[in-house]
Amino acid sequence: MNNRPLPFSALLLLVLAIALVGIEELSAQSNKLNAARPNVLIMMSDDQGYGDIGSHGNPYLKTPNIESIGAQGAEMTHFFTYPSCSPTRAGLLTGRYPFRTGVVGVTQVEHLMNTSERTIAEILGSNGYRTGIFGKWHLGDNHPMRPTDQGFQEALVHKGGGIGQAAGPADNSYFDPVLEHNNVSKKYKGYCDDIFTDAAIDFIQKKDGKPFLAYLATNLPHFPLDVPDYRADPYRKMGLHEDNARTYGMIDNIDSNVGKILTKLKELGIEKNTIVIFLSDNGPRDRRTKNDVYPGRWVANLRGTKTSVYDNGIRVPFFVRWPGHIPPSTKLDQMGTMIDILPTVLEACNISKPNGLKLDGKSLLSLWEGKGEKQGERTFFTQLHGGPTPFEYMHFAVRTQKYKLIGPQDNPHGILCPPSDPELSKVLATLELYDVEGDPSERVNLAKKHPEIVTELLSRYEDWFHDVTQEREAKGVQRIFIGTKAQPSVSLSRFDWGGNRALSGTQIGNLGHWRVQSEAGTYRVTLHFDPASAEGVAHLKYNGEHIQIPVSKGQRKVVFNEVKLPAGTGNLLTYLKIQRLPMGPEYVDVERIDG
Repeated sequence: MNNRPLPFSALLLLVLAIALVGIEELSAQSNKLNAARPNVLIMMSDDQGYGDIGSHGNPYLKTPNIESIGAQGAEMTHFFTYPSCSPTRAGLLTGRYPFRTGVVGVTQVEHLMNTSERTIAEILGSNGYRTGIFGKWHLGDNHPMRPTDQGFQEALVHKGGGIGQAAGPADNSYFDPVLEHNNVSKKYKGYCDDIFTDAAIDFIQKKDGKPFLAYLATNLPHFPLDVPDYRADPYRKMGLHEDNARTYGMIDNIDSNVGKILTKLKELGIEKNTIVIFLSDNGPRDRRTKNDVYPGRWVANLRGTKTSVYDNGIRVPFFVRWPGHIPPSTKLDQMGTMIDILPTVLEACNISKPNGLKLDGKSLLSLWEGKGEKQGERTFFTQLHGGPTPFEYMHFAVRTQKYKLIGPQDNPHGILCPPSDPELSKVLATLELYDVEGDPSERVNLAKKHPEIVTELLSRYEDWFHDVTQEREAKGVQRIFIGTKAQPSVSLSRFDWGGNRALSGTQIGNLGHWRVQSEAGTYRVTLHFDPASAEGVAHLKYNGEHIQIPVSKGQRKVVFNEVKLPAGTGNLLTYLKIQRLPMGPEYVDVERIDG
């Protein structure tokens, strides 16, 4: 018998063969797991109210494709979000109350989500999913807050809160827009909603053996109401107000693209293994002149508008389907919220919650599938007002399935300072209580009739407010990083600045600063502004550095070359001073030039 050891080459081949068998087995197990996990498609519109659905009694609008999701699955008739864009998006993506994430508003530092947050894209991506976003992000345009910094492997988005806003680029339009594809600006041909939908379809139909998360967050029907005439013309012929005709034309475009993407799922043979969700981020936009919509806009007898904590500001359309799991034509009147989407998707995808992650939402899967008992009592908290600091009792709502407590405010965006004692006393004396099951229009105030319910719900609100604001304060405002390898060139717009004179528009005397974290290096800082009306001086200030450059009349740009910035955190302040009035730039480019 030959007991000689195997030659090294033979032994190596044997080891490699065993390893390959193991790799193939692991790969097969991975493919089997991926095939068992559902795809996830979340479609969210922008400023589409509960009444902007044909089946919700709208006498003008037809939305057959959106409604088909509910016909093939479920509709939640009492689904709630926050009253404006960024907070809802933060809550949807994290499963947490927006205040925890750092997001309290829609402009300046109010909309910057803390980079420590774990998003649904990060969690699914780390579990073998392809992840893509198409449309509106609105949680920060610079590192480390971009979609690609927060788990999305593919991203086609516009900047800021909408195309044409101060985040830029200037004069951008819904038609042939400049968009950000994986952090690179590119001009596209076509209508924005169609571009986003086509990109989502391209992403979905990629075949790589992995399940996908596709987040199609259209910017329609948000202002400006730019829409192809052929979409708006049918509603103009109905004699509707021009803004309503344009809005309904935009929703018609959304519905058409929903149909297009549903058809593609069927063509690809993946509709049975794809969870499809459709919702809006908040209620319909008001007329700006008062808290009301344009005459003729159907609101399903709900009170309020976008930015309002009355139900028309926070109750939104919600449809979901998952063939074989959710019975067709299911109608659910139990309360659901945007913070429930992440935990529900995790359960459906059989993915465990990451260790240490505190979620506020709860899974709705058993409710959708009709397997569990009705959910017990739950409470949902909403608050929104102007400024980067939330103030207790100012423009809030506490909602249960039956009752809703409201701290009303006529002008929530005007709340920029802590309330005085008389103001606070007035707020607490004028709280409103509604039986929203019996009075969905919120017309009969029961606060005086049921003071014990007011006291109980107010106590729940106080506990919630102290909890979420403590967490937000511990983290602080998320800073924009400059000088990093991930983004060596950063564009700072008025959309992201802060300060007591900081507005996102183009008003004379507008002035703000950017909260940044810098790496030590050499930079080129370029200020862009309207033509100077006279001779003046451009200023750059940061952590003790103060550089000045003369500016000539008519000049539109100032370049600070070879600027040495230290590592650290601080407020980057740049402005043009003509005579005695300092004015902020339209935007600032900060580029690291020392490699």
